[in-house]
Amino acid sequence: MSDDKKFGKGEGEDAINPLNPQKGDLKSDASEAVNEGNDTAKDLEDKAKEKFEEAKETADDFAEKAKKTANEFKEEAKQTFDNSGPDSGKMVAIIAHITAIGWIVALIMNSQNKTELGSYYIRQTLGIWLLTIVLGLIPIIGCFAALIGLVLIVMSLINAANDKMVPTVGLGHYFQDWFKGL
Repeated sequence: MSDDKKFGKGEGEDAINPLNPQKGDLKSDASEAVNEGNDTAKDLEDKAKEKFEEAKETADDFAEKAKKTANEFKEEAKQTFDNSGPDSGKMVAIIAHITAIGWIVALIMNSQNKTELGSYYIRQTLGIWLLTIVLGLIPIIGCFAALIGLVLIVMSLINAANDKMVPTVGLGHYFQDWFKGL
């Protein structure tokens, strides 16, 4: 071996020793970075808890308002669809004019709590529809039967909405006699 390639104990230590002070600095730098990371993590945790509490309060407020609104709606619906209320006959009378399904619903509602106005317009509406069907079978008048039926239904609906028991033109009194059972 040549002298150039031989390192003595002193030469190797001299080569490593300059790194030792940096090694100590790196250790303290790493320790500081870990501490800063922990502090940042703690700050983020605190902020997350704060935002969570704000979101929870907002959700609680929303739930409270939704519950209140639902209860108000429930009370309004109860009053609106209460068959024993003073407007229940009016409601049945109006519903009776809205298609055949509406007429059936009105008939069921009126059978549970009969009102004079509701019964009157159930009979009137049935008579108007039957009249429209019969007129539709007559050759020349049949072309205008749907229009005649629509006009009679609208007139009847307006009277029902105004709480007036006005018979349908011409046959209204007969409708009341023919359909007494309703």
